[in-house]
Amino acid sequence: MQGNAPSGPEIWLRGPVTTPEQPTSAPLTAEAEVPSTPHQLAWLAAHGGAGATTLAAVFGGIDAGRTWPRPDQGEPSSVLLVARTHAAGLQAVSWTLDLFRRGEQPPGLELVAVVLVADAPGRLPRQLLQRIKVIGSAIEIHRVPWVPAWRTGDLTVRPPGETARLADLIAPPGQETHTRSDR
Repeated sequence: MQGNAPSGPEIWLRGPVTTPEQPTSAPLTAEAEVPSTPHQLAWLAAHGGAGATTLAAVFGGIDAGRTWPRPDQGEPSSVLLVARTHAAGLQAVSWTLDLFRRGEQPPGLELVAVVLVADAPGRLPRQLLQRIKVIGSAIEIHRVPWVPAWRTGDLTVRPPGETARLADLIAPPGQETHTRSDR
């Protein structure tokens, strides 16, 4: 990055960007509707290495990588913002949330929730937990714990029970997911 460039995620925009029609004082999300068909949510990485590709492979949905989805070209308009739980990841989430707060996201996109993927096994330091609490006051958060098998590329293991609510969010309507005891 150049010296005067803002810090935060480098999300690339494709196509023309127009001014959104909603007022800038609008809340981040209204009650988020669960999409009516499968694969209607896009996993958007707030930074490189966030885990969006892994989550899309494990749970389904569209891996948008670090590029804004284009609803006008048939891509999902509902976005799950993915980041790691380290300081840089949480800063990237805050920066992106601010874009939505100001109404500066590409038109037609709805931020459904933030998905925070553990950056290491074990407990988070208090200062990171405090930042997560602040983010959670603005939008729904789903936490994904450390999964050693995913680190080595084994995506066949069942997702941890703590991700049941996230799996339900991604699942097509009428499709039941496993309960915590099944995982």
